[in-house]
Amino acid sequence: MRSKSTVVALLCAAGLACSSRSDENVITASGTIEAVEVSVAAKVAGQIVDLAVDEGARVRPGDILAVIDHATIDIQLRQAEAGVRLAEAQLALLAKGARSEDIRQTEFALKQAETALATAEDDARRMRELLRTGSVTAKQAEDAEARLTVAAAQRAAASEALAKVRRLARPEEIRAAEARLDQARAGAELLAKTIADSTVTAPTGGTITHKAVEAGELVTPGTTIVTVAHLDTVYVMIYVTEGELGRVRLGDPVEITIDAFPARPFAGKVTYISPEAEFTPKNVQTKEDRVKLVFGVKVGIDNPEGLLKPGLPADAVIRVGPESR
Repeated sequence: MRSKSTVVALLCAAGLACSSRSDENVITASGTIEAVEVSVAAKVAGQIVDLAVDEGARVRPGDILAVIDHATIDIQLRQAEAGVRLAEAQLALLAKGARSEDIRQTEFALKQAETALATAEDDARRMRELLRTGSVTAKQAEDAEARLTVAAAQRAAASEALAKVRRLARPEEIRAAEARLDQARAGAELLAKTIADSTVTAPTGGTITHKAVEAGELVTPGTTIVTVAHLDTVYVMIYVTEGELGRVRLGDPVEITIDAFPARPFAGKVTYISPEAEFTPKNVQTKEDRVKLVFGVKVGIDNPEGLLKPGLPADAVIRVGPESR
């Protein structure tokens, strides 16, 4: 059966975590320098007309990274804005009602109908009296009553026409016009946002570490344009065994060395300890060790000079206290 010292030696050889048994207050481990990277993607489809940054450039939040062609959308926006103005005019017309001259004409028609009705009433009343004395025939009286009925109907129609002209639009017609205006405005706002999204800006500060496209290329929504990395602070993810976990605390000082600067240690500290065990990463040499459980420990390192690059192998020495601490 493999001894415990042999297992530890294999973990060291695999570049994961290995404790120094000569000093119980020290845990040594190896890992790789990593940085938080943000992939900045296109939100709209189109051709890249300007790529404003190169790899290695430092950017601040809001800096322009690229511009996507939006000439066609500009035309669509002008059409949509014209549609908004049309919808506003239609709503204003409905809300204002009929023109004053239309109202005056309808009022005059109503007065004529009222005059005709009054005349028909007088004629019908006179014909009824003459019919009782036998001065007119029944046919003449009936004709007068018919004229009265027609005049009354005409007067009612004129009155209704005046009310309609004054009102012009029903409430539901007003609501429909308002809805059309809201729809037109929303369409214009959507196009305006698409135009704004055609200018790709940096969501965060950092260093451009990768350009995925070049000017002139066509992109679709979700296409990565550049990658921005936070290189002022980098980190190393190392792994410790269950026995070592009890001696590691958040904030513990860590000394980091890399092969490029062997005589210059970098100061770091423990910023995260995984709450769950995981199997040893698959790059461990032997199958037996790959099924062992370890805990991830993240070590943050200030990197103001930018000397620590993502991908560099690094050795970490964690200064810890006794397990009973």
